[in-house]
Amino acid sequence: MAWLANGKTHADLIKQLETNKVIKNKAVAQAMLKVDRSDFAPVSPFEDSPQRIGFGATISAPHMHAYALEALFDHLQPGCTALDVGSGSGYLVAAMSYMVGDKGKVVGIEHIPELFNLGQSNLKKSHANLLKSGNVVLVNGDGRDGYKNEAPYDCIHVGAAAQPDVPPKLAAQLKNGGRMVIPVELAPMNQVFRMYEKDKDGKVSHKDIMGVMYVPLTDKQSQTGKK
Repeated sequence: MAWLANGKTHADLIKQLETNKVIKNKAVAQAMLKVDRSDFAPVSPFEDSPQRIGFGATISAPHMHAYALEALFDHLQPGCTALDVGSGSGYLVAAMSYMVGDKGKVVGIEHIPELFNLGQSNLKKSHANLLKSGNVVLVNGDGRDGYKNEAPYDCIHVGAAAQPDVPPKLAAQLKNGGRMVIPVELAPMNQVFRMYEKDKDGKVSHKDIMGVMYVPLTDKQSQTGKK
């Protein structure tokens, strides 16, 4: 996918994503505006491309954050609960939290301790209130298993490409009527951004939105090369 924006400032980046119709809902634009990417991306924060944050991880490109928030928009309304698997830098956790508001909650789960600490540090720069209030909860753990302590969720976002056996386990933690977006690796070099929905009776279905290229959702040793 060609990059859809290249801002001079954070506000310029968001404006370009709106102009290019990646961001369609005002609430998405407002949430992303509140979370300045320069607090979360160590280099080229306003370039519309993924940036490495260490330990085999990246902060996703801004257009993918926007696509995710738009896809989950109806399930990120005030008072909703959300889970972000592979929360990494902490950017999307913050943006989701501003969408669900004071009565909602967003859980971010990250399995690399150093990235878990990074996410906390990044949030404390300008969004410490989200942690203090409990509107954002960060957990150090294996997100491939979700996080049952706060389940069920109105929506789930996964920020790395999962193997096909992972989505059913996560979808089980959705509320009836819930939605999940997750990159799924169908074969080497073949990934899709997939939306799962659970209907009011608990039946799960999915549809593919577009082809993508994400880092893999894997175990700690595979990601870092360390035991």
